[in-house]
Formats: sequence, structure tokens, C-alpha cells
Amino acid sequence: MGRYVARRLIYLFVVLFAVSAITFGLMHAVPGGPFDKEKALPAEIIRNLEKRYHLDEPLLNQYLRYVKEVFVPEFSTTKFSSNFEDDALFKFKIGGVYVKWMNFGPSYASRSRTVNDIFRQQLPISIQLGLMALLVAIIIGMPLGIIAALKQNTIFDYISMSVAIFGVSVPVIILGPVLIWIFAVTLKWLPATGWGSKPPYLLGFLPTSMGWNFFKYAIMPPVALGLASSAIIARLTRASLLQVVREDYVRTARAKGLQERLVITRHALKNSLIPVVTILGPMFAALVTGTFVTETVFGIPGMGKYFVISITNRDYPVIMGTILLYAVFLVIANLIVDILYAYLDPRIRYD
Repeated sequence: MGRYVARRLIYLFVVLFAVSAITFGLMHAVPGGPFDKEKALPAEIIRNLEKRYHLDEPLLNQYLRYVKEVFVPEFSTTKFSSNFEDDALFKFKIGGVYVKWMNFGPSYASRSRTVNDIFRQQLPISIQLGLMALLVAIIIGMPLGIIAALKQNTIFDYISMSVAIFGVSVPVIILGPVLIWIFAVTLKWLPATGWGSKPPYLLGFLPTSMGWNFFKYAIMPPVALGLASSAIIARLTRASLLQVVREDYVRTARAKGLQERLVITRHALKNSLIPVVTILGPMFAALVTGTFVTETVFGIPGMGKYFVISITNRDYPVIMGTILLYAVFLVIANLIVDILYAYLDPRIRYD
């Protein structure tokens, strides 16, 4: 297992190199540049800005410079300064050596901030929202799917699948305002907009306080975002469990006189979860990266909204950095899914 995980982590860097090259090429293939505005800047100012950010160099030199800053760690016997040039996502000390790694550079649109500053402030909020939406999807989807499978063709099955169809059919842009109107405007139970956590974050992305001041903001957005995913989980759980309960080993367990509850929990449910676990990795990455509409509806200052704005502004460093981080999320989520396979199915081994 250890060698398999190490090999997958090495593949992660190969994926990141490929993603960075494709993204870099597509960005510069689109007509226009980061300093093209409705009110055109003087040509001399544009030349000075391009020189400052090395945009006047050949594209290959720009890409190699970017790869060096992001992927190659820098070592020093003296502490790095706090200016733009020495900013990095990771700064730490090993013995008497200072290390910095992943410098995504300054933002072209917000020139007083680096891309790492934006990540530190906005990305943890999107991760929190994505994790809570995934939790909502699992809590709602799996019980609905299990009930629908065990009570097939009954009123419970029809109600569960109706809820699933509702979740898939109603988008966040409609469900969000409805929730705000009911719980914020009419009942006044919850705040309409905002988010309850602020920096600094525990482990870089977790809120330091988990009281009511946090959860009152973190109820409606995760529900609105996670309901569609819960419908997918419910339908997949139902189909998988219906297939497993008809297997020979399940019939054998029943024939031996094992209680129905133990037959389902010990034999059927565990094996039926493999297809569900398969989609959880990509689903988490989709929830984290697809929060733009949810953040807009609920006024959440997350990364999704900022990422879309950066595309409009041609803010190349923010676009590159965000896509690379999202690629990391997807690869690591899939790695965790593969590891869970071995736990759910003893026949699966990674040698």
C-alpha cells in the first residue's frame, strides 16, 4: 500500500505539469491581455506593467519561470522576507534551513495582494462549504437510498426517489433564494448572507470556532449546494443495494438464520457502498470548485466567486494557481477513494 500511495503522489506532479502547460497555453491563446481595459491605458504604462510581470518575455521563458516558482522549493540559511517576491504558500524551517515552496506570484488585478494571500483568505471558505455540502449529501442521500432499496415499490421507495428527483431538478439559483425567503426573510431564523468563519484557520482551512455563530451561516448554503449531490447518492445507493441483496452470499446468510439487520449491515451494505465511494472523490472536487453560484446567492466571500472574476480580468496567476489547486484536490480525493476500496472489499490489494 505504501508503495502504491508513493507512486500515485509521483503521478500527481506529472498531472500538475500537464495541467499547468495546457492551462498556460490556453490562457495566452485567447486574444487580449490582463491590462486590456474598457478605458485603454497608455502604451508606456502597459509596457512597464508587462516588464514588471515578465509578460514581455517569450512564452516558453514565462512558463519555465512559473514552473520554477511553483514546483521547485527554495532554500536559504536566512529567513525569507515578507515582500511579494518571497511569498509562498508553504514556509517552514528544517533545522537551520528555511524553505519556501509554491510561490504563485502576485495578482494582476489586486496588485497589493499575492495569489497566496487570496488563497489564504478565500479558499478555506470554499473548502468548508464543499465539505459541509458533501456531508449533507451523504447524510441525506445514503439513508434515502437504503430505505428505497429495502422498501422497493412501496410508498417509502416512491417518496425517497421523489425527493431525489426534486434535488436533481431544482438548481441552487432557485433553491437558494427560496431558502433565504423562508428562513431569513419570513421566519428570521437564519442570516440571509455571509459566512461565519474568519482567519486564522485551524490546519489552514478549518474554522477555529464551531459555535452557533458559525453554524447559523452554514446551514442554508450547504443544503442548497449538497441537495443535488444527495439525489445522485440516493439513486446510486438504491441501485447498488438492490443488486447486492440478490447475490448468492446474501441468500446464504439468510438461509443460515442470520437476522435481517445483520444481513444488511454486515454483508449487503458494505459491498454496495463501493460504487457510492467511487463518486465521492470527484463529487467533493466538484462541490469545492462549483461553489460560484452558491457563493453569489448567499454572499459568501469564497474562492469560486473570485475565480470567475479573475477569468474576466485575465488575472493569469490567480487562474493558474486555482486550477492547479483544484487538480490537487481531485487527484488526492481519488487517491483516498482508491484506499477506501481496499477497506470495503478485502479482495482489492495494491501491491
